[in-house]
Amino acid sequence: MVDWVIFNSDFLSHHHLVCTGTTGGLVRDALNEEGVFPEITCMNSGPMGGDAEIAAMVVRKEIDLAVFLIDDLNAQPHEADIMMLLRQCRIHNVPIACNRYSADLMITSSLWDDLSYVPMPPRYEKFERN
Repeated sequence: MVDWVIFNSDFLSHHHLVCTGTTGGLVRDALNEEGVFPEITCMNSGPMGGDAEIAAMVVRKEIDLAVFLIDDLNAQPHEADIMMLLRQCRIHNVPIACNRYSADLMITSSLWDDLSYVPMPPRYEKFERN
């Protein structure tokens, strides 16, 4: 994650970043070394509920894009929370990148600057409150 953040520091410097605690500290330190000082909010670490906190922010529409680089070769003690975050992003139509390539494609999309573009919300009428 740190390598990706440094590579994209110019783009990220213009955005408010929300991270799990451990990752947020690493990201802040790496960006500060590069002379980049974006606003960073650190939630709890993933195993201590940070993924769940970010999922709640997705539900409240406080997150525009999620970059969650998953290590698929190692088991995570908070796997259920990670799956919940991924599911909430899908349900609430928040783009989520799970690898560097998809993250790079998302942040360089011309749609970010296209004010006429409005994403189509998913249709869950059966489950929505009236």
